[in-house]
Amino acid sequence: MRSVAGQVFLLQLAVVVLLVVAAVVALVVQARRDAMLDAQHRTLAAAGTFASSPGILEALRSPHPSAVLQPSAEAARKAAGVDGINVYTLDGITLAHSNPEQVGKHVVGPFAEAAAGKSFTKTFKGSLGPSVVSVVPVKDAVGSVVAVVSSPVTVQNVQGMVNRQLPVVLSSAAAVLALSAGGTALVSRRLRRQTHGLGPVEMTRMYEHHDAVLHAVREGVLIVDGDGRLLLLANDEARRLLDLPMDAEGRHVALLGLEEGIVELIGSGRTATDELHMAADRLLAVNVRPTAPFGQAGSVVTLRDTTELRALSGKAEVARERLKLLYDAGVRIGTTLDVEHTAEELAEVAVPRFADVVTVDLLDPVLHGEEPPEASTEMRRTAVVGLQGDHPLYPVGELIRFVPTSPRGAGVAGGHPVLEADLSATQSWRAQDPARARGILDQGIHSLIAVPLRARGVVLGMAGFWRAQASPPFNEEDVSFAEELTARAALSIDNARRYTREHTMAVTLQRSLLPRVVPEQSAVEIAHRYLPAQAGVGGDWFDVIPLPGTRVALVVGDIVGHGLHAAATMGRLRTAVHNFSTLDLPPDELLSHLDELVVHIDTHEGTREQEWQGITGATCLYAIYDPVSGQVTAATAGHPGPAVVRPDGTVSFLEMPVSPPLGLGAGLPVETAELTLPEGSTLVLFTDGLIESRDHDPDAGLAALRAVLTGPTRAPEETCAAVIDAMLPARPSDDIALLVARTRRLDPAQIAEWDVPPDPAAVSPVRSACSRRLADWGLEHIAFTTELILSELITNAIRYGTEPIRVRLLHDRSLICEVSDGSSTSPHLRRAETTDEGGRGLFLVAQFAERWGTRYTARGKIIWTEQALHGQAAPAGEDLGEALLAQWDDEAF
Repeated sequence: MRSVAGQVFLLQLAVVVLLVVAAVVALVVQARRDAMLDAQHRTLAAAGTFASSPGILEALRSPHPSAVLQPSAEAARKAAGVDGINVYTLDGITLAHSNPEQVGKHVVGPFAEAAAGKSFTKTFKGSLGPSVVSVVPVKDAVGSVVAVVSSPVTVQNVQGMVNRQLPVVLSSAAAVLALSAGGTALVSRRLRRQTHGLGPVEMTRMYEHHDAVLHAVREGVLIVDGDGRLLLLANDEARRLLDLPMDAEGRHVALLGLEEGIVELIGSGRTATDELHMAADRLLAVNVRPTAPFGQAGSVVTLRDTTELRALSGKAEVARERLKLLYDAGVRIGTTLDVEHTAEELAEVAVPRFADVVTVDLLDPVLHGEEPPEASTEMRRTAVVGLQGDHPLYPVGELIRFVPTSPRGAGVAGGHPVLEADLSATQSWRAQDPARARGILDQGIHSLIAVPLRARGVVLGMAGFWRAQASPPFNEEDVSFAEELTARAALSIDNARRYTREHTMAVTLQRSLLPRVVPEQSAVEIAHRYLPAQAGVGGDWFDVIPLPGTRVALVVGDIVGHGLHAAATMGRLRTAVHNFSTLDLPPDELLSHLDELVVHIDTHEGTREQEWQGITGATCLYAIYDPVSGQVTAATAGHPGPAVVRPDGTVSFLEMPVSPPLGLGAGLPVETAELTLPEGSTLVLFTDGLIESRDHDPDAGLAALRAVLTGPTRAPEETCAAVIDAMLPARPSDDIALLVARTRRLDPAQIAEWDVPPDPAAVSPVRSACSRRLADWGLEHIAFTTELILSELITNAIRYGTEPIRVRLLHDRSLICEVSDGSSTSPHLRRAETTDEGGRGLFLVAQFAERWGTRYTARGKIIWTEQALHGQAAPAGEDLGEALLAQWDDEAF
């Protein structure tokens, strides 16, 4: 009942019921009225007939009128079908009555009018109850009223007549009601089927939406009948697109003046999807679909104006392409942290998708990583993309001073982009260089956008976007896009500038901390390489440290990380290694001290400065090579061991005891590895950047290094070049330090050794033997001072040391004197007072030797001195000898 059909059914049924009720009431009222009228007529006729009947006057004049009239009146009543025929005298005496008991009685009734000679009919309450009574006067021959005749019919009898008609009336009404309800039900059922059971609100909303959608959409809609000949419906858009007249509905489509192709398609009734047809100056996409089974046989035709859609799709395509270009710019610009390369990336991204030619000019300080000054019109051309060969634009590398009135000069001064949509129509940009301006126009370049490169509120340079040939001129939308593109590029350029500055500082610091030249020494032939990572300088380092006794220390180390922190940390550790090496410590002891230093730095500096990053994780390899014995002693702190290339070309890696990196030793002892090498062997020390990369693990790197080193003997420089060529990754992620040392052996003829018995008398023979050997080496000019030094050292060893006592002379770049004994006590230098009897011998040794010191061994110590071979000879004579002997005395150990 909530549907339209149900509500229509109820409405129609109510109307029918009301009509039937009204009809029944009208029929009953009419029947009652007709019955009353019939009663009036019958009573009037009966009374008139009886009053005019023959013999009534004689009966009235008879002595007993009632006896004559009563039977006649009863017979007349029955014949007339009334309730009574009554006769009254003029004075109200009843002469005849339907009720015999009333005869002779006096009655009061409305007989005055009849007594006056007039007949009438009235309804009043009489002896029989409410009745319809007709009264007729009885006149004599002369017209005088002699009596009155009345004929009543009770209302009850009249109603009985009506009631007898009611069954017929009600039956007829019921039949009419049933027939009407059935018809209404059939109509409602058909309506419900057509409205799909929708209620009035839904029907109203549906038709409102139908009209709104049909006439508001930007798509023309036509509905034609089954044979496609008559136009049944057209919305406003269809009328606009096809230019239809207002009376188009109901007319044949062929008579509407449409193009032949559209008429043929609509009339064919076939299904079509986005078929293109011309309609005047519009290109329409036409779709045709059958309306069945959703409606009567026919077709619905939709039309879209692809002319407007093409313009909209063109704008959408441009916007999509711009978004994609911005995305590509974010991916492709700033990949290398190199200022010049970043500028080139900006130009390459914009050509040819936004401009035909792009130029990038940067301030000179920006190119060097320095802070840019205030806005300046003096810039250096950094990138030109879009032109090949000779072209009229300034070449890359040229310093350009832009005229303040030129577009780029004005853009830099104002800090805003400048648009020159038509270069041929403006003159301001020609002031920069009229000859080049003519060449630019001759090249077909016709439009320019100049955008300052701004980052963090500072102008870094200027980007110029040029269009040439058939490309459309730039507009304001292009300016907005160019600003967004250059804003992203400017941040990348500024990041590259800041990185360049930090990188330059780190490189400068690192170069100042790395060894500039390898010190001269005779133990090994050295070649080295240091290659920073692509991400910047790191903390890898190497060192070659000459040690007493013609020995040499070879060092490589690695600091985790890159940048200033790594470089500064490398400098601190390298200095520490140099300081510890002056103590002539064994490799294991030196690394233990270095580990303690790192722990101390991390602990104390980390608590004072929260930003301290720590140096835990640094590694170091320290190896000492002795050219006299050919022995290598090495220790490592988390660093890979060296490669050993023997003279026959075989390669092995020195097996190093496992030890943690510096700062993680936790007091654990460091162990050493020893190996004796033949002369001409090569030691290759390296950092893990050489053997580790993203492409392979360390084992694969070691195998590749072995393959490179295996083969005929090569000079250290050749070995370095071969290793770097073969092992260096295309994009190294870690810096690399490589140290190649080819070993040498000291000639036995350059070595002199003597065992010294623990007897002071043995000093003189040893001095004499040393003097003879110095003469053999051609060192007579330093023989006196050498004898002086040896006498002091041997005497002290005999007096304060323990056996075995041994003297060794080494003739190398300097003369080295070594006196060893089995004691671990160390002498110390002091200045003797004037009253002291001794304490001056070691002071004299320090005066005549270039260097001296103590080196501890597993079986004692060695006191050593070094003297220059070409130094000035000590003057001989009694004065000098006496002066020296005056100060020469015993020195306590």
